[in-house]
Amino acid sequence: MRPAARWWYALKPASWPKVFVPALFGQAVGAASAGHLSWGALVFGVLWTAADIIFIVLLNDWGDRQVDVLKRRMFPQGCSPKTIPDGILPAKAVLAAGLGAGALALLLAWGAGLVLGRPLLLPLAALGLFIFVAYTLPPLRLNYRGGGELLEMVGVGGVLPALHVHAQCGEWTPTWFVSLVPGLLALSLSSALASGLSDEESDRAGGKRTFTTLLGNRRVRGATEALLGMGVFLWLAASGLAKNAPPLASVVPAALLTGAFGVRLRRKSPLAVTNAFGAQSAYKVELHRAIWWGTFTLSALVLAVGLGGRK
Repeated sequence: MRPAARWWYALKPASWPKVFVPALFGQAVGAASAGHLSWGALVFGVLWTAADIIFIVLLNDWGDRQVDVLKRRMFPQGCSPKTIPDGILPAKAVLAAGLGAGALALLLAWGAGLVLGRPLLLPLAALGLFIFVAYTLPPLRLNYRGGGELLEMVGVGGVLPALHVHAQCGEWTPTWFVSLVPGLLALSLSSALASGLSDEESDRAGGKRTFTTLLGNRRVRGATEALLGMGVFLWLAASGLAKNAPPLASVVPAALLTGAFGVRLRRKSPLAVTNAFGAQSAYKVELHRAIWWGTFTLSALVLAVGLGGRK
């Protein structure tokens, strides 16, 4: 494998929408709140999110390298090759590149804060990076001690879109964001819970405490599906009941799309049992489609309404 291909593999591009979609949501809500789209904020958002993804993906591999070794030993045919245990990249290179991406993310936030007049960009960026550090790196390593999924919910569903909202409109809690973010937090927790399904036994053997190792596969699948439904309900409730929330017409299509994929998710659920890695992968594909396409649709419609004068 050529060096470029090794790095591309290590960066796991198929997982990027997990971060890019909430970032896009923040950009859309921020622009809708401002009534116009800032191209400078959009360019910053793309560059910062790319650096953030590299930081997260590489340092997560570095932090999980020992558990990844254990999983490869336990299930040599049940999981894809791991970046460090399988020698795709050396641990030092992964660590250095991850830290470099984090430094670049902070530099971008500092520069954009000055150019765009957004004083909270650097603190929000630092908070976002710190949440991940607390998630997987020593000394906290909360993903090993319990609570990592909740931390992921806060980071991906809350702090990340808030940073992009602030980049676009200069605020970080405009009314539309406050009304829609509870639904996004529920969806983010749903995704975080499902991510632990395929690592249940290796995480337990490695002493890693997750919701799946504590509660088991069946209960976590039930919670994943319930949270997906809760996210849709919270979007609809905010739009239908809250004052100054996005109009219902901008939320219903996203809710219907998420619900449609949710039905497909439920059909896949009975097969996604412990160590059924192929079925778990298919289960998570439907979950990601529900979250990513639903959130993307909501973002597009909210942006259209906001730029159209909120009529």
